[in-house]
Amino acid sequence: MTQSVADCTYAGEQVELVSRSAANVRFDERGLVPAVVQQEGTGEVLMVAWMSEESLGLTLETGTTWFWSRSRQELWNKGATSGNVQRVRRVLVDCDADTLLVVVDSPGPACHTGHRSCFYRELSTES
Repeated sequence: MTQSVADCTYAGEQVELVSRSAANVRFDERGLVPAVVQQEGTGEVLMVAWMSEESLGLTLETGTTWFWSRSRQELWNKGATSGNVQRVRRVLVDCDADTLLVVVDSPGPACHTGHRSCFYRELSTES
């Protein structure tokens, strides 16, 4: 993960480059923080997952996404089994330091169902 001059903005604003320790990410009582995963270039929201301090560290070190599976109670490297490994372009932390935005290059489906995005269903106005 390297940053170029073009990467110094997000949503039309200048971003602050902060160290992991200075960002002071606020993990919840389970030691987790939500991570929104977005496709670089298109802005597609691919998925939302949970990161532990360890999975965040692995993500920053390896340049691929690592998450904490709440159902399996274990770390997982997204795409390691399917081959659809997400290459991390940047990780942003929100103003409250309690949510991460992980901008990736995702070559294939991000959803375990085989869909490009986990957000493929729209709620109707019917009950």
